[in-house]
Formats: sequence, C-alpha cells, structure tokens
Amino acid sequence: MVDKVSEPTKKEVRDIQHSLKYSQKDFDVKSRELLDKSEVSLILDTYDDIFSDFDPRPYSERGLSEDFLFEAKRRTRDTKSEQIELTLLIPSKVKNVKQELVIEKRLHNHFQKHYKMLHKDVNRIKTRGFFLTIIGTFLVGLATFLYPMHGGDVVVTFLIVLLEPAGWFTSWTGLEHIFYTWTNEKLDLEFYEKISKSKISFLPY
Repeated sequence: MVDKVSEPTKKEVRDIQHSLKYSQKDFDVKSRELLDKSEVSLILDTYDDIFSDFDPRPYSERGLSEDFLFEAKRRTRDTKSEQIELTLLIPSKVKNVKQELVIEKRLHNHFQKHYKMLHKDVNRIKTRGFFLTIIGTFLVGLATFLYPMHGGDVVVTFLIVLLEPAGWFTSWTGLEHIFYTWTNEKLDLEFYEKISKSKISFLPY
C-alpha cells in the first residue's frame, strides 16, 4: 500500500517560486554550480519519466519507474558520501514548482519506506542465522555428550548419527545467514540508505 503524499502548501510553492526569481545569467551560473556539485544527475523529458507507465494514480501516490530506480542505483553505486545530492533535469517548458514539491515528497517517502523494509529484512536474516547457529551448536554438543554412552545401544547410536550431521548442517546454515545470505540485499540497502537522506533538486534545461 502506497502512502499518500500531502499537497504542497501555498507557502512552499511561493518560497520556491521566490527562489527562482533571479536573472537568466545568474540562474545559469547557479544551475551549473549545482550540477557540478551533484553526485547524481538524471535527465528527464517529463515528470512521468520518474513514474511507472502502468500506474494511473496522481504523483502523490504513483509507483516509481523501474528504469528510473535502476539508473539511480547505477549512478549512486560508486558515490562514497553518506548523503548524496540527486539533481533531476527537466525541460524548462514543462517545469512546474507545485508538482516538483509533490514529487520530492513522494520520492523521499518511497526511499525511506524501502530502506526501513530492507533494514528490517536484513536484521531478520541475521537473527534467524544467530538462532540456527545456537541450535546447531546445541545439537552437536548433545551428540558429543551421548557419544561415550553409546556402546552397543542402538537407540543412542541412532541419536548420535542423527544429531551430529543435523547439528553441523544447522550451524553452517546459521553462519551462512549471518555472513553471506544478507549480502544479497547489501547493494539495495546501501542505495536506499544513501538516497533516503538525499537532497533532491529540479533544474530546467
């Protein structure tokens, strides 16, 4: 379920519009400086490029485009800073400050939501691995304890044969979860962690 983004207030729109009231020369200089400082810059034809073509909902609720997310991930992968600046270039003829405020809130909501989900998944994988390791170690310990007692007892021998491999398998599975399985989510987790803290700017071209 997608959280609905609230419409921008008149004050927010007015503040943005006021910030854009400088000469074309000064505007070009400032735009160039922002673009040079930005770690990630993506060019758009329209605001719709950010969103899924199959989702008819308004920008405040609409799902993001897989192409947009893929390109954003690719561009942020090599950035080392904890907080990146995401600059979206939009044709000046379609630039709309009110829509940009809605989109910016929608993007931040999406990024923060998915970061929290991935962080929770990674913690769950590590926790499962920890408990599996504990259980496996216990089973191996139990088999070790029974070993001197087995003698010719068929039941005890059966328990040792059953518990020892089960314990090793469970332990190694747990360790795999702790050290390896969660890394399948590592790239996405790092991306959403960076992008959820990002400053988003829209610049005309």
